[in-house]
Amino acid sequence: MTDIEEKRPEPTRARALFSTADFKLLRAALASHAKTTEDREELARVNALHHRLGTYS
Repeated sequence: MTDIEEKRPEPTRARALFSTADFKLLRAALASHAKTTEDREELARVNALHHRLGTYS
C-alpha cells in the first residue's frame, strides 16, 4: 500500500433521506393525486411509485 491509500478514512454510512413518516405522507399524497388524474400514463407511473414507496414503510 502507498502512503495515500493508508491515509484514506473509511467511508461513513449514508444517512437515511426519508423517515417512515415521510414515506407514509408521500404515499398519501400520491394516492390523492391518483384519484384526480385522468392521464393513464401518469396514473401508471404514480401507481408504480406508490407501490415502491410502500415497500419502505
